[in-house]
Amino acid sequence: MKKTQWKELPTERLVEEYGVISADHGRDIEAGRPKAANRKYDVLVAMRQEFRERGAEAQRKLLKLIDAPEPGTRYWVASFALAFAPGEGERVLAELAKIPNSFVAFTAGLALEQWKAGTFKPA
Repeated sequence: MKKTQWKELPTERLVEEYGVISADHGRDIEAGRPKAANRKYDVLVAMRQEFRERGAEAQRKLLKLIDAPEPGTRYWVASFALAFAPGEGERVLAELAKIPNSFVAFTAGLALEQWKAGTFKPA
């Protein structure tokens, strides 16, 4: 889906798409498919910008995905939520960081460390 098409989607539909793509990204990371993961990364970063442009209400709607079953989705939502719901974001990143043998867990742990140090820069 192209960026111009996102602007036409209702926020609820954009949230659903974010959930699907972030879950796929997490699976690509865990399976060692960096090219596929990188393509989804770029899409997710652009989608975050769309949520920022839509404002606080749209961003809060993402929180319905913060406890999704897919670690990739939880990571993407939690790391973005640090900007508007830091308690929830920290909680989920800490939970994710405990997953054994997981690249998503490693990334969540780094994000949480950087957040606490004041150096986290979400994409």
